[in-house]
Amino acid sequence: MELVFSKWVFAFSLCCWLIFYVAFSVEGLHGDSKVRGVNLGGWLVIEGWIKPSLFDGIPNGDMLDGTQVQFKSVTLQKYICAENGGGMDVSVNRDAASSWETFTLWRVSESEFQFRTTQGQFLTCYGTGCSVSATAESASTTETFQIERNNNGQVHIKTKSGTYLQATIGNWLTADYPGTPGWDDNAATFEMSIVANNLHGDYQLANGYGHNKAKQVLERHRNTFINVGDFEFLFRHGINTVRIPVGWWIAFDPNPPAPFIGGTLEALDNAFSWAQAYNIKCIIDLHAAPGSQNGMEHSASQDGTTGWPTSSDYISRTLHVIDFLASRYAKHPVLLGIELLNEPSAASVPLDTLVSYYKQGYEIVRKHSPSAYVVICQRIGNADPLELYQADIGSHNIVVDLHYYNLFDTFFVNKSAIDNIQFIYQSREAQLQALNGANGPLVFIGEWVNEWNVTSGSQSDYQDFGRAQLEVYDAASFGWAYWTLKNDRKHWDFEWSIGNNYLQLSNSQKEKIFNSLTWLLLASVWFHLCQIF
Repeated sequence: MELVFSKWVFAFSLCCWLIFYVAFSVEGLHGDSKVRGVNLGGWLVIEGWIKPSLFDGIPNGDMLDGTQVQFKSVTLQKYICAENGGGMDVSVNRDAASSWETFTLWRVSESEFQFRTTQGQFLTCYGTGCSVSATAESASTTETFQIERNNNGQVHIKTKSGTYLQATIGNWLTADYPGTPGWDDNAATFEMSIVANNLHGDYQLANGYGHNKAKQVLERHRNTFINVGDFEFLFRHGINTVRIPVGWWIAFDPNPPAPFIGGTLEALDNAFSWAQAYNIKCIIDLHAAPGSQNGMEHSASQDGTTGWPTSSDYISRTLHVIDFLASRYAKHPVLLGIELLNEPSAASVPLDTLVSYYKQGYEIVRKHSPSAYVVICQRIGNADPLELYQADIGSHNIVVDLHYYNLFDTFFVNKSAIDNIQFIYQSREAQLQALNGANGPLVFIGEWVNEWNVTSGSQSDYQDFGRAQLEVYDAASFGWAYWTLKNDRKHWDFEWSIGNNYLQLSNSQKEKIFNSLTWLLLASVWFHLCQIF
């Protein structure tokens, strides 16, 4: 009687555990209940900060697309100004420079550029003797100027017809300087200040080098930055998923629209093959949408603007990309999910526009796969992830992606190591518990890193910070993915962090796998005992 009772007690306990395990497991994964992932960032979508050397060979590399510049006349000691930020004539009359005196470069060639104002118009000049205005809504020949530089930060600006611009006594900018100016104090000489040169993405790389050289640089990078050996490393350390950022131009391989360079589709196919060899799943993440969804380099923005939500054409082209990816990989055994868009901007992308896109993207993925997870990313900036839980985007296998960084916010400045760790336990853990308990999508920490603003952190501090993040993020109902596998900045580099014992992932992984195997072993032993008795 006692043995029978014990059987029932154990059977009940085992059933409870199985219910708990299944409820918080991710369909399609093997050997673990949830995603334990790493991002392959900086590979198929370029982010210059991840590998700065990719840009080293670009002539005039400090004048890439999106660079912001200001010009000061050496004779008048006044700045060139697009009055009202654009839409009017251009003057040379400001003692100090701010937004109206700042121009964003569109690079045409190594020495030719177009100048965009803060309101979006371009500087234009229709011929010799004309006054320069900021009235062109698009850029072509009459909006293209050549910049000649010397080593002292001075420049001449020349029209396509060969005439140099000058600052007149009446404080206007005109195309009528006589002859060829020297570098003495003359009306055609300006001091150029580079205010910002922050964009180093696919657009800047390809347009900076030109097609042929960019193709060589990117082919070498794609063939060497990530390879099959990296998947073997991930497998050995218990990683079961990779999140792979791709750009919209992948759907047009091998000849995408200029300036983008083909070859990412072949590399993605390779990644799927390597993942299959090591029993690793793949999440395809659309990191860069046409027109840019956030104005950042990782969305392949040309000049820092966010055009994606302003154009139905951009959105329809993005849906075409999702259809292309879903149709190509839906039947592949390692596909776990497709992320419809990475980090849309809360400031620029209206929620209703985003939700409409997510709903259409969900239906497209479901057309090709009944079970692939559809991942929808929270807007970055001032946005509540609950807004996506309330949107009713799809019926099943929906995942909300949150990105957790103790960086990029003044809140984390001057925080100590202990402060950062307490924030993980007090704020992040509470939010995850609330979202896990919400009636809606699964929760995915799709990006996090073992780095912070602490300047004097010891190895032990980093280990504690990593341990806290792993402990809390392990509770996310879908799982997590580290950013990134490889990076020139050490603590952002997953391989470096593991190899140098700054991030102690293996203990957490081994404990989870051990617990799962222990239960299975006990169940097996009990089953055989029941057969004996």
